[in-house]
This record gives sequence, structure tokens and C-alpha cells, in this order.
Amino acid sequence: MNHHQPLHSIDIDTRLVTVGAVLTAAGAVVACTGMGVMAVAVFAAGRRMVRAMDVPPAQQAAMKWRQAKEASRAGMQAWQSASGDQHGSLAP
Repeated sequence: MNHHQPLHSIDIDTRLVTVGAVLTAAGAVVACTGMGVMAVAVFAAGRRMVRAMDVPPAQQAAMKWRQAKEASRAGMQAWQSASGDQHGSLAP
């Protein structure tokens, strides 16, 4: 008994697969173009905002850094003087 079982094959409509691939590629191109346009708009707005600032961001950062260093130094000096006072008051 030599029975051949029929092979089950998938019947794919290649035209539909081709149309799907083309639409996917076209959608990807449209999406990339949209992201590019959006990036240009965001960067242009950022540049306009920076130009409109009274103090440039680099100068603001430098000022804040100096303020932080001064505050840290003042806090350290206050802590040292407070701990020095406590040691002085505990001495006989």
C-alpha cells in the first residue's frame, strides 16, 4: 500500500504581498519625513527661544554653579564653626 498523502501547501497571493510591502515602505518614508519636519520645527523653536533669552544658557549655568559652590562653602563653614563651638563648650 503505497499511499501518498498530499502535501499541504500555502497558497499565497504574491500580488497582495507585494502591495503590502510597497505600502509599508511608503508608510515608512512618510513617517521618516514627518519626523524630520517635526525635528526641524522643534530645533528652530529652541534656537528662537535661546536667542530671546536675556542671559544665555551657558552663562546661567555658570552663575548657578558659582552659587552652588558658594552655598556649599558657606554650609561647610557653618557646620565647622558649629562643631568647633560644641567642642569648645565641652572642654573643661
